[in-house]
Amino acid sequence: MSLWLVLGAALAVAVVVVVALPFLREPTPDSDALHELDAAERERLEAEEARDRALAALKELEADHRAGRISDEDYRAVVGVLRRDAAEALRELDRVRAMPRGGTRTESAKSA
Repeated sequence: MSLWLVLGAALAVAVVVVVALPFLREPTPDSDALHELDAAERERLEAEEARDRALAALKELEADHRAGRISDEDYRAVVGVLRRDAAEALRELDRVRAMPRGGTRTESAKSA
């Protein structure tokens, strides 16, 4: 009886190891080389980062005002500037995204 118990436990451990082995191995990358960004990709990334910074600053200001860490007067003095910065960053990101893949401006983007 105990022999069968030991064999069953050994079989269970073996099955767990076989099933878990693919998850325990470190995946090997195809290449360690980083993708070099071209000018259009770099411009898009910079526009996205500017948008993220502007929206994060606006969100932080709103949270500080709601928590009472910033007075109403200070809030009113700063919120307009941050909203303009966020709107400008969003417009720039829209402009960059409207550009074709080659990085040249479209006719509608040139006239804007």
